[in-house]
Amino acid sequence: MTHPFRPRRRRIVFGGALAALSPAWAHAQARTVTDSVGRRVQIPARVERVYAAGPPASILLFALAPERVLGWSSPFRPAERPFVAERYLDLPTLGRLTGRGNTANVEDVIAAKPDLIFDYGTASPTLASLADRVQEQTGIPYLLIDGAFDRIPESFRMLGDIVGAPEQALQWSRYAADTLEDVRKRVARVPEGKRPRVYYGRTPSGLQTGLSGSINMESFERVGAGNVAAELGRGGLVQVSIEQVLRWSPEVIVTTDPNFFRSVWRDPSWQSLPAVREGRVHLAPGLPFGWIDFPPSINRLIGLHWLGRLLHPALFPEPLRPIVKDFYTRAYHQAPSNAQIDALLVPEGSPGRDHR
Repeated sequence: MTHPFRPRRRRIVFGGALAALSPAWAHAQARTVTDSVGRRVQIPARVERVYAAGPPASILLFALAPERVLGWSSPFRPAERPFVAERYLDLPTLGRLTGRGNTANVEDVIAAKPDLIFDYGTASPTLASLADRVQEQTGIPYLLIDGAFDRIPESFRMLGDIVGAPEQALQWSRYAADTLEDVRKRVARVPEGKRPRVYYGRTPSGLQTGLSGSINMESFERVGAGNVAAELGRGGLVQVSIEQVLRWSPEVIVTTDPNFFRSVWRDPSWQSLPAVREGRVHLAPGLPFGWIDFPPSINRLIGLHWLGRLLHPALFPEPLRPIVKDFYTRAYHQAPSNAQIDALLVPEGSPGRDHR
């Protein structure tokens, strides 16, 4: 699995003098934990202040133990704010240590006095090296937790043990495991030859898509969607041409880009596709976080329900509204209104089916 947040070294190079600012936990009682890449790291006996190194880590931590969140990678946009409990909205913006557009000011991170830094994503040697370097230069313990879909239940239990939230972790672990197993069992009843052929169109042009095996297509693969771009091989994201999409003639188009969703209905270059003519282009919900692949964290769990109902309505007959309300209440600590849920599930201007 390709991690979408590749570390950029230039923002992480800082002087050893910063280590003098390391928190006082180093002199207190500590315990040793082993992270997802086998690194043995000493952490405080009690972890109360946690810096999440990127958006996937922030979402995982916020869902599990919001009181442990020191700050956000970036501020919430106006459209995102209504979906998150108000008392957490205006935590400090600390930036991110990993990922595209690395924005973290390391001095500010240290000044926030975290007991722990952790990242959530691909358990790769590259990120392990970054964690070692940051930990050595700051004196702050840095853990890596595997963000693979199948390991979400385990990741909740690991983080719950680290931050002292075992009961919440057990509840989340069971929720995630039940969701993944339920989807697996339902989709297993669909023969390979009868799985819908889907095109995933990203960016305003709709001409960026994901290859098989990429983190971007993981949700689609779990719900039994046939990726029409599979002939291009395996990998990450790729640019394609409209001619290729026309040749593939997907049965369903899913996008995360509102601009593409608004334009596809009137763009002559897309009009010959049956998916467009018959209203089978769907905008995946994205507030406060995307339901498909960005960020690739636990927010993708609710996306499995949405994609399942979209592609296999007979296998996923349950109304989505109560499922969405339950997930949002758990993950973002505030129950959304029915009007908010409807706005997510039936975007303005959509000629497609109502999937509520």
